[in-house]
Amino acid sequence: MGLAITCIGLLGLLVIGLGLRVSMIRGSTNRAIGCNDDPTDPLYKCIRAHANACEYAPMLAILIFALASEGYGWWTSCLFIATVVLRYAHAAGMILSPTLEKGHPLRFAGALGTYIVGFALVIDAIF
Repeated sequence: MGLAITCIGLLGLLVIGLGLRVSMIRGSTNRAIGCNDDPTDPLYKCIRAHANACEYAPMLAILIFALASEGYGWWTSCLFIATVVLRYAHAAGMILSPTLEKGHPLRFAGALGTYIVGFALVIDAIF
């Protein structure tokens, strides 16, 4: 269960780290609440990256935990690792992109990969 707990911890770190980054930008810009909806605004990009991570990380963590509690093999271990890598790639793609109006390769790969790996985790949990 060590790998699963590490992956769950890394998903938690992603959510908490992105939240901290939002707070840091808020502090440096004296913006206590809300943000501009400018897709090039760093605060907006970080808020969207954090929100997206908050949408996916909990369910992925639950799936990882559920599968780990039943015992798992090398394939499921690969899914756990891929989940974490893809979620970090997605967040990086959102933050590093000059604008959220256009795609970024990391964002695209992270999003598509999350769907693929997420469905694989679900199928693994059902069967």
